Amino acid sequence: METLPLFPPPSLTVSRLTRYLRDLLEGDELLQDVWVQGEISNYTRATSGHIYLTLKDAEAALRCVIWRTTAAHLPIALQSGMAIEAHGAISVYERDGAYQLYIDAVRPAGEGALFQAFLRLKARLEAEGLFDPARKRKIPPFPRRIGLVTSPTGAALQDMLNILRHRYPLAEVLLAPTSVQGEEAPAEIVRALKALQRLEEQPDVILVARGGGSLEDLWAFNDEQVVRAIAACAVPVITGVGHETDFTLADFAADLRAPTPTAAATLATPDRADLRIELERQQRRLEGAMRQHLTWARAALSLHRERLQRRSPLGLVREERQRLDARGERLARALYRRLELSRASLAAHRARLQSLNPLSVLQRGFAVIERPTGELVTRAAQAAPGDEVRLRLADGTLEAQIHHVEIQP
Repeated sequence: METLPLFPPPSLTVSRLTRYLRDLLEGDELLQDVWVQGEISNYTRATSGHIYLTLKDAEAALRCVIWRTTAAHLPIALQSGMAIEAHGAISVYERDGAYQLYIDAVRPAGEGALFQAFLRLKARLEAEGLFDPARKRKIPPFPRRIGLVTSPTGAALQDMLNILRHRYPLAEVLLAPTSVQGEEAPAEIVRALKALQRLEEQPDVILVARGGGSLEDLWAFNDEQVVRAIAACAVPVITGVGHETDFTLADFAADLRAPTPTAAATLATPDRADLRIELERQQRRLEGAMRQHLTWARAALSLHRERLQRRSPLGLVREERQRLDARGERLARALYRRLELSRASLAAHRARLQSLNPLSVLQRGFAVIERPTGELVTRAAQAAPGDEVRLRLADGTLEAQIHHVEIQP
């Protein structure tokens, strides 16, 4: 029976244990001056200038860091898939509790096995003409149906759906789900492509896409079966595999290569904002053309109407009516002038008669003397004192009696 110690050793914190392991690694002379051979994967250059990558072989992987001062003087340009020998020191990154190789020198060790296989297959398929630009088909500008060959659980699917919904919601989206990584992925991608082509109403364009990853993660899209299936596809294919710097053999076989899945969705569809602008422009052109056509039609109709009116008997009647109206107007003017002349002559005769009217003299203060019998008294000798007489003035008559008569010699 084992006896437990009365005072067990104190437990260590994670920080103290990690620091202890770091001290062990940094105290080992071999690990502080070591050359490591492997294939680059997950290569990333940060905005700070530091380089982060993974060195791997068939059985293990090692995280590595190259500081900016060292990265600026590297003798070769590093990229994923490249096999190198890296010199540096092993230490622990305490925050993640992971050991890393801090590289201070690199030298080429030949191309990685995967990259070599990539180049060999590329050369063979290229010689067969699978990548010939003359085989590329145009992408339809206004697709009614868009097929997606991608993982149903990946972020790439949601990114593409968001782009398609925003840019061109009129298109119907058909998803052919498949795995995009692993041993089963190539066969599933081929089956997904064939399934979309067997539909009664095929899509107008197919997007084959997945997010970024290492060369190994993207290897399914370098598979010969996948490349041949894309080249033989009856529907135009756009690939959007990985990031902008990633190239796969599927990209060379596709009708159009996009740098990312979202870029593939963008290239497959028109922008509805641009369509709205173009539609408004076409509407303005149509309205202008219609207005011009109506103007020409009205002018032609007016010309035909004039010609018809000139040849119509009704036109002659109207001309004669107009001529009759003109003659009637001339006759009316002549009658009016004659009437005016007659009125003027009548007025002149009236004025002459008025001037000869004895009664008009009364207006100047004279009077007409009459006897009650109506006999005019024109001489003094015709009257005698005591006679009754009537004086006619301009505005009435006066009854008077003669008191005295004086006859002028």
